[in-house]
Amino acid sequence: MSDATLWWLAAGILVAAELVTGTFYLLMLALGLAAGALAAHAGLGVTAQVVVAALLGGGAVLSWHLWRRRHPPAPAAGANRDVNLDVGETVHIKAWTADGTAHVRYRGASWTARPKAGTTPGAAGAYRIVEVRGSQLVVEPSTS
Repeated sequence: MSDATLWWLAAGILVAAELVTGTFYLLMLALGLAAGALAAHAGLGVTAQVVVAALLGGGAVLSWHLWRRRHPPAPAAGANRDVNLDVGETVHIKAWTADGTAHVRYRGASWTARPKAGTTPGAAGAYRIVEVRGSQLVVEPSTS
């Protein structure tokens, strides 16, 4: 079996593993293995093939890692204003119940409001919706 065939098989195995695990980093490594296969097709020696595969695969992994660090993931759908237009809207809470929830009327329906994690129910007044979980609104005190 030729060197190029081995490189292509290894790249295919990593692509299949990525499909099973969903780890995008495996695709970056598979890209490096494909570069090793192309180096083998170009007639480079085994050492040069390994260097090309390592540089391209490692560089791709590093680039992806740095990109992900600069671009944090979007919030969950229930807290993402782009998905749920209720996020950021204001509701008026008249009173909190003993269990830490409140019943509010919002958009013509009755909702249960809960304070955002790490906060305690405060006084009655205006609260901003930070997340929607089913029929519950997660709220925090409104700053305006």
